[in-house]
Amino acid sequence: MFPKLIVVVVLTAVLASINVASNGSLVAFFIIALGIVLAMESLKVVPQQQAWVVERFGKFNCVLEPGLTGIWPFFDRVAYRHSLKEVPLDVSEQVCITKDNTQLGVDGIIYYQVTDPNLASYGSSNYIAAITQLAQTTLRSEIGKMELDKTFESRDEINRQVVAVLDEAGRTWGVKVLRYEIKNLTPPEAILRSMQAQITAEREKRALIAKSEGQRQQEINLADGEKQAAILQSEGQKLAAINRAEGEAKAITTIATANAMAVRAVAAAMHEPGGVNAANLKVAEIYIAAFGNLAKAGNTLIVPSNLSDVASLVSSAMTVINNVRPPASPATVVKPA
Repeated sequence: MFPKLIVVVVLTAVLASINVASNGSLVAFFIIALGIVLAMESLKVVPQQQAWVVERFGKFNCVLEPGLTGIWPFFDRVAYRHSLKEVPLDVSEQVCITKDNTQLGVDGIIYYQVTDPNLASYGSSNYIAAITQLAQTTLRSEIGKMELDKTFESRDEINRQVVAVLDEAGRTWGVKVLRYEIKNLTPPEAILRSMQAQITAEREKRALIAKSEGQRQQEINLADGEKQAAILQSEGQKLAAINRAEGEAKAITTIATANAMAVRAVAAAMHEPGGVNAANLKVAEIYIAAFGNLAKAGNTLIVPSNLSDVASLVSSAMTVINNVRPPASPATVVKPA
């Protein structure tokens, strides 16, 4: 405010020295200029999501909220202006030592927000530098507890630990740390080459395992197919044998039934008049036909030594037929009335 008052006094003195206006006009100009300066210093427009800290005689007085507000000129002044928005803050890369004594370059980003403008103004001379240094210290401590391979898998755990420590310390600074994210983990070049070789070997191992699994599955499938084919083939042979046996059994049954019917027909025919003579004739024909077949089969002709054997053979056959023939039912005698 005082520089503005000095400017007003200087302008009034310059106007008076060059006699541009009368004394009354100079006084009016001075009063109007002084009123404008007082209005500018007393009326404040605080933007949204900002908080202004007002000091009165060098001591904290109040926090101005967003909107139009006023202060006492000459007594009050706006000492600090804080943004209440979430602010990202880069944490420069630093070298950390892991549990297995490996150097690791780590950088990250902090997301913080001012929650108490009073503490943010007087709790720390520079809360941004404070949370940055604390984040780096905590990060070195957490990475020192882990081996190199574990650090790549535990980013979330490291982030949570850093946020917990920063949030605990930030309460006295009027700052809340919302998130911390590791951006890059950079091991030395030699470690990178070793890791790349390990990854290549692991991929080749997985490829060989996948290939062997494929071959194993192929052999299992082929063996299973051969097994199924053998089972189906044996089942087919079994069914074919069963069908042949059933066919042969049915044929034998049919032939036996036909023979039985033929025997029954012959037996019935023997009871008919002239049946015995017909049987004698049939036996003689069969006997003579047998000798005829023998003559056709070779050059040697077999002739019975005694032709009367034909009659005796017929007589013997008829005797057998008479023995197996069922006895005739006795004649029914009808008595005269």
